[in-house]
Amino acid sequence: MASPLFLQNLDTSVMATALPSIAESLKVPPLHLNLAITSYLLSLAVFLPVSGWLADRLGAKRVFCLAIAFFSLGSALCGAASSLPELVLFRVLQGLGGAMMVPVGRLILLRSVPPSQMISAMVWFTVPPVIGRMAGPLFGGAIVTMTSWRWIFFVNIPFGMLAIFLALAFVSDTEEAAEPVPFDTKGFFLLAMGLSALLGALETAGRAVVPTWVSLLGAGLGSLALLLYYLHGRRQAHPIIDLSILNFRTFRTNVVGGMPLRIAIGASPFLLPLMLQLGFGLSPLESGLLTVATAIGGLATRVVMKRVIRGFGFRQLLIGATVLTSLFYISYSQFSPSTPHLLMFCTMMMGGLVNSMCMVALGALGFTEIPKTRMSHATALSSMAQQLSVSFGVVLGASLVSAVTWWHGGDALHLQARDFSPAFVVVGLLTMLSLYSFVQLHPKEGAGLH
Repeated sequence: MASPLFLQNLDTSVMATALPSIAESLKVPPLHLNLAITSYLLSLAVFLPVSGWLADRLGAKRVFCLAIAFFSLGSALCGAASSLPELVLFRVLQGLGGAMMVPVGRLILLRSVPPSQMISAMVWFTVPPVIGRMAGPLFGGAIVTMTSWRWIFFVNIPFGMLAIFLALAFVSDTEEAAEPVPFDTKGFFLLAMGLSALLGALETAGRAVVPTWVSLLGAGLGSLALLLYYLHGRRQAHPIIDLSILNFRTFRTNVVGGMPLRIAIGASPFLLPLMLQLGFGLSPLESGLLTVATAIGGLATRVVMKRVIRGFGFRQLLIGATVLTSLFYISYSQFSPSTPHLLMFCTMMMGGLVNSMCMVALGALGFTEIPKTRMSHATALSSMAQQLSVSFGVVLGASLVSAVTWWHGGDALHLQARDFSPAFVVVGLLTMLSLYSFVQLHPKEGAGLH
């Protein structure tokens, strides 16, 4: 079930490391390539709501395998792209597969694992994606250094075939809905329009791509469409995403409380490779060898996670790890071309450790109160919010660097080390907003999961 998460994390981390090389090949400014990342994440956010309905209607295992196949096909097309518009289009197609495979995989897991084993399951569920993040910078740096950037997409194909084989061999079909509900066409289009317009407005804001009034209009229309969906969902008997599940406190903490942390997770992998390569003058391989530290820190979480939860509980863990995560992101702003590489590596490794502890804790705690009959809605909404947050993080990171570059009198084609420092400070302070939700948790919350 973790195979799709491995594929997504490998794809994203490889892509981030290769951004400067892709920009040079396609003859576009490096910051414009965040379109290739946000278009994929936007596609995920738009089509994620359909995942739960399809899993209930067609069967989770079947949808899971088809989604991985579609993701692999999209990867092959991305590797053949010859321009930025083509790359963006194929990333959208790739996102169609990604929108199905992750939430459906999590749905199968949550339906299969008893609560007493959920912490262990979530710990192991996050190992393959951490390996993907860890291998991604190395893959990306080595591929870009020794061959064409196109192979960062082609490498997904054999991994996708392996994931399908594993699913066919080891995954049993989960129960399908006895009476599949009708598809909420109006709700789907309202969600799709709202998310597309809102993220499109964020992407174009302040970039002189379109007039300012167009971005403001897009933001207004997107917000209106999401409001209309909220009103529609309250009247609809079977909405495509049932927002009433946010009434469950632990799930609301996962979705709303975890959003600032996930925004930072989206911004940091986008900013770090650009700072190391364009700001510090490192090669793609050197950049990859340094940024892999965050994934190594995340992998180390598996050694201490159960012991820490038993010793401190979910509430104290989330509060403490969030504060530390904020401080580590802010510390990245102090990196300079003269900073010893070992110091940067250790700092990013510890940042990855505390950040991963937050994510594992939220993943284990968030679904404890959700009834099985509503689990497909929960996994779809959680995945949608997660990808929306990550997408906003990429947009925020690019916008902050653009604003600082303009303030310094520079331009997007000639980024310097000083252009990145304020962005990491803002990202670090942003994560503190998660504390508002975490402090409201009961000290004994999730005790049954220990």
